[in-house]
Amino acid sequence: MTNFLPDRQPQASDTSVDFGSPSLFLNRELSWLQFNLRVLEEAEDPRHPLLERVKFLAIFATNLDEFFMVRVSGLRRQIAGGAGEIPPDAMTPADQMLAICRELTVHLERHYACWKNDLLPRLHEVGIHVLHMHELDQRERESMRHYFSREIFPTLTPLAFDPTHPFPHISNLSFNLAVVVNDPDRGECFARVKLPDVFRRLVSVPGHDEDAPKNKELEGSQKSQRFVWLEEIVADNLDLLFPGLEIVASYPFRVTRDAEVTIKDDEAPDLITAVEEQLELQDFSSAVRLELDATTPQHIAEILTKNLQLPSYLVYTGDDPIGMAGVVELTSLERPDLKDSPFQPSIPAFVSKGGILNAVRHEDLLLYHPFDSFMPVVDFVREAANDPNVLAIKQTLYRVNPRSPIVDALMEARVNGKQVAVLVELKARFDEENNIEWARKLEDEGVHVIYGVRGLKTHTKVCLVVRRDADGIRRYVHLGTGNYNVVTSRVYTDLSYFTCDPVIGTDVSDLFNALTGYSRKKAYARLLVAPTTLRQEMIERIDREIHHHREHGGGHLSFKMNALVDKPCIQALYRASQAGVKIDLQVRGICCLRPGVPGVSDTITVRSVVGRFLEHARIYYFHNAGQHEVLLGSADLMPRNLDRRVEILFPVLHPQWRETLINDILAVGLRDNVQARRLLTDGSYERLHPLDGVQAVDSQEWLLTRWKSELKKDAAPPK
Repeated sequence: MTNFLPDRQPQASDTSVDFGSPSLFLNRELSWLQFNLRVLEEAEDPRHPLLERVKFLAIFATNLDEFFMVRVSGLRRQIAGGAGEIPPDAMTPADQMLAICRELTVHLERHYACWKNDLLPRLHEVGIHVLHMHELDQRERESMRHYFSREIFPTLTPLAFDPTHPFPHISNLSFNLAVVVNDPDRGECFARVKLPDVFRRLVSVPGHDEDAPKNKELEGSQKSQRFVWLEEIVADNLDLLFPGLEIVASYPFRVTRDAEVTIKDDEAPDLITAVEEQLELQDFSSAVRLELDATTPQHIAEILTKNLQLPSYLVYTGDDPIGMAGVVELTSLERPDLKDSPFQPSIPAFVSKGGILNAVRHEDLLLYHPFDSFMPVVDFVREAANDPNVLAIKQTLYRVNPRSPIVDALMEARVNGKQVAVLVELKARFDEENNIEWARKLEDEGVHVIYGVRGLKTHTKVCLVVRRDADGIRRYVHLGTGNYNVVTSRVYTDLSYFTCDPVIGTDVSDLFNALTGYSRKKAYARLLVAPTTLRQEMIERIDREIHHHREHGGGHLSFKMNALVDKPCIQALYRASQAGVKIDLQVRGICCLRPGVPGVSDTITVRSVVGRFLEHARIYYFHNAGQHEVLLGSADLMPRNLDRRVEILFPVLHPQWRETLINDILAVGLRDNVQARRLLTDGSYERLHPLDGVQAVDSQEWLLTRWKSELKKDAAPPK
């Protein structure tokens, strides 16, 4: 076993420590803000290609949208209800909201400075100009006016607000103009104009040799390119929308609404209809944020806040263009000189040596996406769909890309006479509509579709293929840490594991029976399953590590996950640290554990890597007195995963792959001194830098360049 870090000597154990003390836990929401700040730091980092920095700036804004739709909305409901669950850190909902607002003020100032003072000038230097209307010359403005008249004007519907016109509904995340006009008869009037979402935010400004702007995919070249914000084009031409009236002023604004889809399973006779009804109501949910331009006068702000029923602390005013997620459109420009170098995922040898089912029959297989291609996972389902000896396919789907080859293969399997059962999780947040569409298409082909489990979300990633081999019925299983999504597989780091292990196969069959029927099975031979036993079994393994360390020494835990929030699991890690067990945690996002507390978490380090790819794999390593155990799966150590979702963790049985996970994937993450940050005791993060004489290691770059050549991952060809 590789020593990831130098041994850390704990202080003497203090058995009197109260592991439930709020001081030992970081706040979940503030920890998430720290994660999003790390995303912003990537936009600020001059080492990245320019358009990659723009991408990170857009991700920061998109993340913040979702944070308000989900987390801030939840806090607001708790405040309004006068109650709510107190988190382990003991902050009340009101305290959390105040702290969020305080923290965001700083983050948004940095966001604005990054765009205005850094990225925007650098874009100009390389011929990409994001302009305001007043920066266009007369001919360009006339061209934009023609474009407005021809393309945009027919789609606009101005809505007045006065005693005879109720305040118009403002849909979630829509872009709007608050327009003040002077009517000769009625004086000053207020109207709202919604910008149609069928247009891109950044409209290409034509050159003097072009007739009209392009509003299609942003087309790029090395020549100078000029863009202007859509809302400014509309604002500049409001006289066409309000003929005969004086346009006094217009101010852009945007509203964010509560996006929680609440389904009472016990009261819903038809889940798919219930989800559809909730989605229709979602756009009329409570407002949780109002974004205003800094020039918006007080009386306009008051009209909006009063009618949206928003308190002042949820109103955000800034100099940034509203909805900066729109700058992601620039990343579609054909400017390879401003982007990361392209890479080609590795295609394992077994793909061309008799097919994937044949390879899995001979030994377990491991893939690490995106460094390994995701196509073997697709081929696993395709091959099964067309194999005359395959009898049945069962699969879970949580997030699926709109054009999914896996779903196509499942429908093809049914056409080919296979028994096909698919659990489509309708309650996957922000993917509800897409999943409803796929569920109906699958049903139309005769596939048995299950919409989920009552009271739970099914988040686990598993596919079971039942085949009649020459020696009898055999189960082929794919287990993963990420979704069956070809698109996200290119930008998320995830693990795929294929096995024919009969015990795991039986466990997976039992799991599907529990998902599709009325099984009450709780104990599984090899799988750890939530919400029944997963937390308990994880804590038992941590306690086992404590016991082994006290008996033999050398105790070591190394976990890699997206988030660490669960109080009982954190307390178990504190106990292990107090006993002297070395604990290395790689937590990409939220971490509520406080490292470095004397006598409590001396031996715990927490690192986070934010880089080119979204770290998404979950790996749990236990030294286990030299009998190394590695678990993979879809579950983070969070209450939602352990209590309110169907999740599994599964053991890696193949010795080679187990050592690869321990000594290569986990180890390179712990050696990262370029992209990694270390969590400090106060909840902040510090960026790591190579020490003098120490090689610089960017873990993702290392995997991109050395994964194929050094890990010798391809299985031996089947005999």
